[in-house]
Amino acid sequence: MSATLFAALTGVLAPATAASAAPAAPTAPTSPAAPTAPAVPAPDMDGVTAALNAAMANGAPGAMARFTGPDGVRTRTAGVRDRVSGAAMDTTARFRIGSVSKTFSSVVLLQLVDEGRLELDAPVNRYLPGLLPDDRITVRHLLTHRSGLAEYTDAMFAKTVPGFEAVRNRVFTYQELLDLSLAEPRTTEPGAAYKYSNANFVVVGMLIEKVTGTSAAKQYEQRVIKPLRLRHTSYVHPRARIEGTHVRGYLHPDEAGAPLVDSTEQTASWAQTAGAVISDPADLNTFTTALMRGRLLSPRMLDAMTTVTPTDTAGTRFYGLGLRRYDLSCGTQVYGHTGTVQGYYTYAFATRDGRRALSAMANTSNRGAANTALGGTLEAAFCGKKANR
Repeated sequence: MSATLFAALTGVLAPATAASAAPAAPTAPTSPAAPTAPAVPAPDMDGVTAALNAAMANGAPGAMARFTGPDGVRTRTAGVRDRVSGAAMDTTARFRIGSVSKTFSSVVLLQLVDEGRLELDAPVNRYLPGLLPDDRITVRHLLTHRSGLAEYTDAMFAKTVPGFEAVRNRVFTYQELLDLSLAEPRTTEPGAAYKYSNANFVVVGMLIEKVTGTSAAKQYEQRVIKPLRLRHTSYVHPRARIEGTHVRGYLHPDEAGAPLVDSTEQTASWAQTAGAVISDPADLNTFTTALMRGRLLSPRMLDAMTTVTPTDTAGTRFYGLGLRRYDLSCGTQVYGHTGTVQGYYTYAFATRDGRRALSAMANTSNRGAANTALGGTLEAAFCGKKANR
């Protein structure tokens, strides 16, 4: 990264005689020098590679990462994107981004708030009368996972492979998914506590379609995909295929030693606006940097989106409006989202100024150690080399 260069300027003055010397002009007050911005560490790409290899060591057939910063783009890959063909992992390949989709959905909804078409602190039932059993649940509660709506996927995927195969080709309505949630006890009082639930973003999808009168797919296209020229990003629900060059996803069964299940082709209808977007690393970098630079939301809405509350006792993980914030060991804060969908783990984060971004993916799921290992790409990319790394 370029360092600021300071040049020492020296002047040579001719000696003045007593007759010719002029009285010195009073010295004008000077403003204090602006503080020098702290140096941004260079990304530790060896550390990124180590994190990708660690994800593979914990069950991923392959993994990849793409970092963008002031010095350009750097990519790393490990393993394969297709276990059958042996095709190497490829940073131009598409994949299912899981819950990173929630940030796309939040952007669309917050644009509608900006346009005055709904209010963040209004009850959801104002826009979808009678939908929810509690008029206290607001639009903001959905985006912050503080509605108390239960997580319907806990029961759906209690058994990993049978649960997945039961919904692989199924097409749900939003209402069917919400009904699964409402059949379970609510987890908190509205606004009381953070409790992550896909049901919140199912309702977000319902709001988007009710307020606009068009599909969520069309709103993604008009408001995010086309303006940012995200050529490899799509919302194809309920079609099951990923078009073009793509990464095949592999699901780990519950039973130790059982073979991996190719989970690439699926409707992802169980997730919809909570997790059914398809993208690639370059598009994810573009999306997160554009979001942080204010290209998608007004300053007021972006401030609201990045206003976060803790989600862990360590005080390093936070959630805003469909947006996570991670506080890294070097003090750097990064904003974005994580994603898990059968066969894929994803990280997509950027610094608040949008100058640096990282997207990373491992083609497995139901293997928490692989997900944790993949998260190591954030520390390496944004904090640089450490003495012990």
